[in-house]
Amino acid sequence: MTSRAADPAPTTPTTATPAASPRPSRGGPTARRITGAVWAALAIVYVVWGSTYLGIRVVVETMPPFLSAGARFVVAGLLLAALLAWRKGPGVLKVGRPQLASAAVVGLLLLVGGNGLVVLAETSVPSGLAALLVAVVPAWVVLLRTAFGERPGAGAYTGVLLGLAGLAVLTLPGLSGEVRIGGVLTVVVASLLWSAGSFSASRIPMPANPFSASAYEMVAGGLGCVLVGLARGEQHGLDLTGFSARSWTAFGYLVLFGSLLAFTAYAWLLQTAPLSLVATYAYVNPVVAVALGALILGEAVTWPIALGGAVVVAGVCLIVSTERRN
Repeated sequence: MTSRAADPAPTTPTTATPAASPRPSRGGPTARRITGAVWAALAIVYVVWGSTYLGIRVVVETMPPFLSAGARFVVAGLLLAALLAWRKGPGVLKVGRPQLASAAVVGLLLLVGGNGLVVLAETSVPSGLAALLVAVVPAWVVLLRTAFGERPGAGAYTGVLLGLAGLAVLTLPGLSGEVRIGGVLTVVVASLLWSAGSFSASRIPMPANPFSASAYEMVAGGLGCVLVGLARGEQHGLDLTGFSARSWTAFGYLVLFGSLLAFTAYAWLLQTAPLSLVATYAYVNPVVAVALGALILGEAVTWPIALGGAVVVAGVCLIVSTERRN
């Protein structure tokens, strides 16, 4: 998980990847043209964010989960802050205390509770299965919106039922002993916390500049992951020379491509393309993740993963398409 999973609400999308998701502009649909650049940016979001689950799986082959995740987000957050200061001037990073506190809370929910737990789970859960379990996030967001008085509509609720049914099927590999049930449940908890962070970001005072908000979220969430890693004792016996070149390569890929390139493409899309088109990444990413896991890591695509994944993707597709019509 490298970005905030899409909140199907048409006016407040939040993000499925660990950087903050900027709010879309409110220009009408006639102001947004689907150009070749739009398709190129969308392809980046599809492939890069879908591949981050594979990258995480490779990182944790030799790197400790929370410490590696913490280092990734701190580095990415500082790089983003430096780029912002260089392009816009240091003033772009100036925010009030309430906004800074809100960004820190959202960062902790998204990156410690959400992404950090996914990284931990991928030490025992295949990357494709993790991506499909995370794909149900839009359904959790619909339920959170309902709890706070919104009524997304019958189509959205049907999508939620489909998503939860698919989630039930996806837990079968854990119940049957094919993977560790603890890892499966960890991803489910991560998706709930990710949903809470995504939902909160649209309802508390966040920094006005979405890129600045993302930088603060990544630094706060990264530091939180480091603290959790230290509390778990991941520093004991830590030997940097023991990390494989394969894990280092995946780590660099997650920092530069997963956290910076894809997020920038996503932010640009929100300002340029129809939201209904941008939101399709929520059900394309897990398909990409499953395909890459099977092709590169040889992960088995069992019938519960194939069936449950198809049901989850169908549910998310229904939620997104329903919200698009509202």
